[in-house]
Amino acid sequence: MTVQPGLILVADDDPDIVALVSAVLRRAGFDVVEASDGAEALELLRTRRPQLAVLDISMPKLDGLEVLRLMRAEPESSGLPVVLLSARAQEADVRDGYAQGASKYVRKPFSPRELVAVVRELLAF
Repeated sequence: MTVQPGLILVADDDPDIVALVSAVLRRAGFDVVEASDGAEALELLRTRRPQLAVLDISMPKLDGLEVLRLMRAEPESSGLPVVLLSARAQEADVRDGYAQGASKYVRKPFSPRELVAVVRELLAF
């Protein structure tokens, strides 16, 4: 299955964050699929083949870092751009996110403009 251009996965256990991120990305011209936990995110990654994923770190079932590790281990998703969007803002958390394979790390609370700029940069959109 090929990647769906312009499709972004948004995964966060906070429905308000999912709604906000999804609305921001849709206004910027992207299609969005949503997940409320890490297991659902991994399933959507495998079945819908988004072009990019925005993952929260703290999620039930599988956290964002576990999802990221599993993605990087699968040939189909190993190169997929991933933005970690997290309230974990300590330097060690950011370093760990990049060490696990994150493309970008955006701290909560986030600027919608910054998030769109990061997504566009990663997709060369």
